[in-house]
Amino acid sequence: MTTKDSAHITPGTLLNPAIKAWESYLYDKGSSIYTIKAFTSDVRLLTKFFPPDKSIGAITTNDLNHFFEWMEKEREVPCSPKTLARRITSVKSFYRWLAQYGVLVMDPAEKVVQHSVISPLPQVLTDEEVNEVLLAADRPRRALEPDARPFTLFFILLTTGIKKSELLGIHLNHIDLDTPNGPQVFIRYPSPANRYKERKLLLTEDWLPTYQEYLAQYQPTDRLFPWSPRNLEYILEDIGNEAGLAKHLSFDMCRWTCALRDYRSGVETEKIRIKLGISKIQWREIGMKLKQLSEQTK
Repeated sequence: MTTKDSAHITPGTLLNPAIKAWESYLYDKGSSIYTIKAFTSDVRLLTKFFPPDKSIGAITTNDLNHFFEWMEKEREVPCSPKTLARRITSVKSFYRWLAQYGVLVMDPAEKVVQHSVISPLPQVLTDEEVNEVLLAADRPRRALEPDARPFTLFFILLTTGIKKSELLGIHLNHIDLDTPNGPQVFIRYPSPANRYKERKLLLTEDWLPTYQEYLAQYQPTDRLFPWSPRNLEYILEDIGNEAGLAKHLSFDMCRWTCALRDYRSGVETEKIRIKLGISKIQWREIGMKLKQLSEQTK
């Protein structure tokens, strides 16, 4: 919170202006527009539950518990367990900000119980399916009109485990083929708030011939894959169909398959966490799922 923000917020401030100030703080901090939209949308639901003249300092822990009970059981719009957990996180973040900067002496959201939701296990490719998909992705390279794009796309996802948004953010100058450890890709983020996710990931020598073919065929000038997210999703779907998969080949499936292959190969869990670009808190659930997937797919 800036000095300007803190000067006009007191325990007597109403919810709407306090939320507006928090929104400005999130922008100044460099949070993504999607995070800001989700957080502020969640917290504004407080204004639907409490009277218009209810100040931020008058809201107690019991009030917040009643709010979440209303959200879960009584509000006309259904609220799934996952959505409820996210909204509790948003409200906790809002009140933690107010307490952190001295607007409130006590944080009423601190003792609100966080609802932890474990989502279902993701689908992954078996080793046999990986081989089938690799063959399917490689076939267009051997066609009369060669196309190295499917293999280039699938192989970098299988090797690095990067997310769709991260793939779309790769520029040609983020790929370094001449490092002492071998070819690497630098995963970068435009927002300073996400700098902790930035990392350098090793690529394999096996990928390089196809990559060179791809560059010659498509001649990208800036981004590695200068197409829309949906277009790239269609390419993965086509590869999966060509391989005869009963599963839907997706970015998320490639990411989980990469992580599971590393996990089952004995790669240290901390190295997998860093490779995926996730926090230690996020790793708790993901690590547990990888253990379960490893046991199920033996």
